[in-house]
Amino acid sequence: MNTKRTPLVLCAAFALLISASVMPRPAEATNTGEIVASAASWDCLDYQIKGVCVWLTCTPFGCYTQTSVKVKHDMPDLVVSVYQRTGDNPWSVISPLAPPNVTAQYGGNGRERRYGRDHQQVRFKNADAVGHPAAAGFDLLSSVGYTCDAGATPMQPYYLSVFDSLAWRQGVPESAYPEALIPGQREVGVLGNIWGHVYPRSGFVSQANDYKAAAVIAQRVADFVTRTGQPHVYTPLDPKKREGYWPPDPVKEGDESSGKWQRLQPNMSDSCTVFPDRGVLASFADVTADDGDYVWALWRPYQCCKRRGEVLIFSS
Repeated sequence: MNTKRTPLVLCAAFALLISASVMPRPAEATNTGEIVASAASWDCLDYQIKGVCVWLTCTPFGCYTQTSVKVKHDMPDLVVSVYQRTGDNPWSVISPLAPPNVTAQYGGNGRERRYGRDHQQVRFKNADAVGHPAAAGFDLLSSVGYTCDAGATPMQPYYLSVFDSLAWRQGVPESAYPEALIPGQREVGVLGNIWGHVYPRSGFVSQANDYKAAAVIAQRVADFVTRTGQPHVYTPLDPKKREGYWPPDPVKEGDESSGKWQRLQPNMSDSCTVFPDRGVLASFADVTADDGDYVWALWRPYQCCKRRGEVLIFSS
């Protein structure tokens, strides 16, 4: 069983998200109200009823079963900001959490000379990953059984690049990894349209197009934040599987089943996709930020069913 029909309670909840207060903002800045409202995206949600779960409960008087609906939907886990000036995250409420320090003070682009022309090529950007504030709404609805528990904690910083200078600015130790040294390994893009390499997962990327460079860096952050034991200073986003709850695998570039991106700045999008973006393959004029600052929401797929007994004996 697989349907896109959405329960009324889910519609009501997302209507509340749409009506969230959105205060006027300065140019090229993002606020929490807008980020919460952006989660009311049916394309990104991709809500489906997948089947049923059968639960068994035993008492001194005998055993009985109960059923619950199994659902699948994507959920906004992280807000990933990729930005030019150290200490100036475009999500203003997060900016004070990542100030410049003695090991992380500057940002910007380098230039190289090719064929007598000057090109902006080597780019450096800061990056932060924070729990999506709309995750709180999914937690609220999960008690009814129509959505899954949020995998991320709303507003929790999972990664702030200013505190990871050795890996983020020096590329230590990942510059020596095989994935960083062997051409064709772990690339963001498709044949004929490669935007950059996942490794080393640092703030430097060789890419003439600023939007593509920022997208590669966002992909790098999601790659290690959704894994444990990586050589970075971060808090892993690693929700654990349990009976009736199936969280996603770690993010993998180009794989929609592990995560999709919703652009929040510049020019907020109401849809989700993997990089390279389908909607901007031909032209980048509308998505390239003049100030070099970008914000995306990372959506990942979850499956779950409401617990209705002691032991899950079957799910479809």
